[in-house]
Amino acid sequence: MSTEVRVPTLGESVTEATVATWFKKPGDAVDADEMLCELETDKVTVEVPAPAAGTLSEIVAAEGETVGVDALLATIAEGAAAPAPKSNGGEPAAAPAAEAATEEVPVMVPTLGESVTEATVSTWFKQAGDTVERDEMLCELETDKVSVEVPAPASGVLKDILAGEGSTVEAGGQLAVLLAGEGAASAPAASPAPAQGTGGGKDVEDAPSARKLMAEKGLTAAEVAGTGRDGRIMKEDVLKAASAPKPAASAPRAPEAPKPAAIPDAARAPIPAEDAEREERVKMTRLRQTIARRLKDAQNSAAMLTTYNEVDMSGVMALRKEYKDLFEKKHGVKLGFMSFFTKACCHALSEVPEVNAEIDGTDIVYKRFVHMGIAVGTPSGLVVPVLRNADSMSFAEIEKRIAEMGTRARDGKLSMAEMQGGTFTISNGGVYGSLMSSPILNPPQSGILGMHKIQDRPMVEGGQIVIRPMMYLALSYDHRIVDGKGAVTFLVRVKEALEDPRRLLMDL
Repeated sequence: MSTEVRVPTLGESVTEATVATWFKKPGDAVDADEMLCELETDKVTVEVPAPAAGTLSEIVAAEGETVGVDALLATIAEGAAAPAPKSNGGEPAAAPAAEAATEEVPVMVPTLGESVTEATVSTWFKQAGDTVERDEMLCELETDKVSVEVPAPASGVLKDILAGEGSTVEAGGQLAVLLAGEGAASAPAASPAPAQGTGGGKDVEDAPSARKLMAEKGLTAAEVAGTGRDGRIMKEDVLKAASAPKPAASAPRAPEAPKPAAIPDAARAPIPAEDAEREERVKMTRLRQTIARRLKDAQNSAAMLTTYNEVDMSGVMALRKEYKDLFEKKHGVKLGFMSFFTKACCHALSEVPEVNAEIDGTDIVYKRFVHMGIAVGTPSGLVVPVLRNADSMSFAEIEKRIAEMGTRARDGKLSMAEMQGGTFTISNGGVYGSLMSSPILNPPQSGILGMHKIQDRPMVEGGQIVIRPMMYLALSYDHRIVDGKGAVTFLVRVKEALEDPRRLLMDL
């Protein structure tokens, strides 16, 4: 009896995909839910798992072929890929018995998350020939969003490392070979270790991502409290320790300047030898590479334009000062500015819906909901968690959700689903002291609002010069879908709602 492997549902309005990669070949044994192949659509990459255990008997759709939803990809036959070796009696039977004492167990790349198809081997924690225990961490992979730790699937000896540090591996690819069984301890290693371990002889090894971050932050293990299993130091522990206030007696450390990212499509000009000796070349992280690629794609694909206005924050600041204590007492969260800006943007988007729309081929897709992206700076780079259905949330719900997402973003615990599906984005450069900037669109969105620093400035009111807390607002928009009138109207509506917050209550 055979089991059919078919194309899964690809998402709303997506009817076909291209077979990108097969990770198995006919005759290979597969386990239930083990990844067989990868499909690419114009929106996402979809992984196809095995619906049952058995042997991959036939591949119907080869790599590069276009397939529709529910099309047949392959068939899986029941049973093992090959029969067990038989003995003819006497001495030849001893060889299979010896081989049975050890078993080669592949160490595979785990599932990396929705639409994440590859990772970079960041650190090997073990060397070839090392003895490992089941679930002991072997290596760390870095994707464009998160770091993934790979545990040992069984106890034994690490025989061979197939992907060294810096190698790019695909989801479902093989990383190493592990010898498991009674004879594993005496088996020789097949390859040298790609990296030296940095453990200090502890019984509990810290996460490689944590060790790497401690080196970058200039921290020691004694300065970080581990919250992992058996007191193991995790990446988020280092982030918390780095952000904790230092004692007054210790001199503050000067933060390292961020390394400029090289432009991949431009040749680097030659430099004098004496300058080259004082340079440091650091490979970009996958997250930084993704940020650079997406920002450049946004500039290349959208007809991006920015319009500016300024807002008097007196009304919001007075309302916040009057109710912040009562608000925090009732809802358990502080009343910040982001809830006012989120509500003001939702209000303006209802009047100018094209700013909340996107282009899909020759169609304009209008969103009758607001999934608000809130840009958050993290030690690894900028991420944009999404506040779903922000238009139906109260001030308290918005503040709670933003606080929760901000903490998860800085700790590196955001899931892929929490950073997808946004329809509009707010970026607050004011927290870093920016007075004015032009934010870059977050594709496929058509608008992004830039907030900036609040600064007292002299303003003319009723023929008198008065001092007011002013903020510059910037709206970057895609001119292919949003006209200048719509963009200016949107920004004026945001300005009006912030200068008189009562308009939000009256839906004016």
